[in-house]
Amino acid sequence: MKLNWDIRTRVLIVALVPTLVLGVLLTALLTFSRISDLEEALTQRGQALARQLAATAEYGLFSGNRDALQRLAASALNAADLYGVAIYDRDGSLMAVSGLQTHPAGSSTPPSQADVQAISSQMLRIAEPVRHSHSLEDDPYTLTGVVPAEDRALGEVVVLISRETLENRKLSQIATAFTTLVLVLAGSIALSVLMSSSVSTPIQRIAQAMADIGRGNLTTRVPIEGRGSLRRLAEGVNEMAGHLAVARGNMEQRISAATLQLRERTEEAERANMAKSRFLAAASHDLRQPMHALGLFIADLSRKEHTPDTRLLIERIAASAEAMENLLDSLLDISKLDAGVVSSAPRSFALGPLFERIGNDYTHAAQERGLRLRVRSTQLWIHSDPLLFERILINLVGNALRYTPKGSIMLAARKRGDHVLIEVRDSGLGIAPENQASIFVEFVQLDNPARDRSKGLGLGLAIVRRLADLLYHPITLRSEPGRGSVFGVVAPLVPAEASYHSQPLPEQDFLGRIIAMVDDDALAQESLAGLLRAWGCFVVASDSLQGILDALEEMELEPEVVVSDYRLPGEHTGLDIIANMRGRFGAHLPALLLSGDTGPETLQEATSRGVPLLHKPVRPAKLRAALAHLLNSRNTQTTTPAVRNEAL
Repeated sequence: MKLNWDIRTRVLIVALVPTLVLGVLLTALLTFSRISDLEEALTQRGQALARQLAATAEYGLFSGNRDALQRLAASALNAADLYGVAIYDRDGSLMAVSGLQTHPAGSSTPPSQADVQAISSQMLRIAEPVRHSHSLEDDPYTLTGVVPAEDRALGEVVVLISRETLENRKLSQIATAFTTLVLVLAGSIALSVLMSSSVSTPIQRIAQAMADIGRGNLTTRVPIEGRGSLRRLAEGVNEMAGHLAVARGNMEQRISAATLQLRERTEEAERANMAKSRFLAAASHDLRQPMHALGLFIADLSRKEHTPDTRLLIERIAASAEAMENLLDSLLDISKLDAGVVSSAPRSFALGPLFERIGNDYTHAAQERGLRLRVRSTQLWIHSDPLLFERILINLVGNALRYTPKGSIMLAARKRGDHVLIEVRDSGLGIAPENQASIFVEFVQLDNPARDRSKGLGLGLAIVRRLADLLYHPITLRSEPGRGSVFGVVAPLVPAEASYHSQPLPEQDFLGRIIAMVDDDALAQESLAGLLRAWGCFVVASDSLQGILDALEEMELEPEVVVSDYRLPGEHTGLDIIANMRGRFGAHLPALLLSGDTGPETLQEATSRGVPLLHKPVRPAKLRAALAHLLNSRNTQTTTPAVRNEAL
């Protein structure tokens, strides 16, 4: 475990621990040495008394004079701390005793070992033999140098010395040592605290000042105190704070100037963007109106009989018009995705019909380019927005067709855990790793420096990226130059379920359908009315609300579908006309709104009122599909419009 001790605690520990250990060791050593000296002194004193009594008792033991020995034992008790004296002969018989008994009461034999241990726990027992006073050198008749035992030891003198004084001195010595140790530690603690304060206090002040500076308080200064490294450190901190304060002042001035400049440029850019938006909105509306009429005229014209040369000319005109419509649609898609007005309606649906539809739509285009489009059938279901997801796959397949000069293209789906990976593989040119991120940017085309229109506008993958982000579907890409590319979309896997998909009405089912149409543009009105009549519809057209109501009343007709332009002369919009018509002919009257406005406000307003919206120019196929859904919704008497607002 890591201990987070501050510097003062660490200084105290460094100062106290060695002092404490050294003080305890020295005190213990000196105390035990002193106690050992006291015990040794008591033992030596007892031995001296015993030797003195042994020398004095030699004659009494030699002569067997018990009275002299008793007087000697009694007189010896006058010595300090001497509690008992006993004198034994060479046979161990007690000759004299005085003071504390050293043998069992009434017995003349020496004490047992147990008695000796009991006495030794309280007294110091010292035995000294009594010997002859002459030595071997004084006996000229002893030739061998060995004196018999009975000549050497006449008996034994035993003295008992009290240990009480010794124990008292031990306790006194221990108390003195402990007191000394406490005083030394107290002095060490006081000195350590003083020294740690002199070191830690300046460091703590510096640390606090650094913390204040870190929080932005650059006016903080450290008191200059002490000398040496701490003084230089405090001076350095103060100098650093001063430099930082000056630098921050300069930075704030630069930031203020840059912010002011940025605000001015932002306001200028916003004004320019607003002017551009107004210009694009007006230009888009003005361009879409004639393009809408042109497309409908071409569709109506292509239904008639023509010579081969005229038919070829009509097809080229239609191709040019379609290219212009594709450009306008792509720009509209990008603007709507960036504006955030495209909403998703995810649900569970099968991939099989979607794959089949894409295969049917693009097989002919692939064959015209000399390519092979393979679509692997699948039974998998995913959870996503069907319309937006279909647009993702259409853009990926279209991109593969444009950038694959030869070979094949495959559309397949595989399970990946609880997700499905839908891949579009091609054998095209491939994409270098450093360019793989940039291909999702608007108008980026790596292999189209001449801006060949047949290779698109560089908006398809940008739309794919935005749609995938909107649906939270990750996009994958594996590609190598010369080895083709594999684009993938990951979507959640769901269990298969029964579903019902309404089918567009066949052409003959439009026969006799009553369509009320309101449009103030003469060309748009004429072209749309002509196309609807060519489909077999009965069209009542006008340029205002009152005009359409008067015409329906005059003919005594009730419309089955209302088709209105959004922007009309006067105070009424197309949504107002639809609301009025529903008030007269029923709240469930199917209605379709057409508009050349590409701003998000129109789409949001139409969505809030539950009215499907198609942006001009409207392709005949899309218009036909929308009308088919609306008529189906009328036949099934549903309360919710069957056509979603045009997301893309």
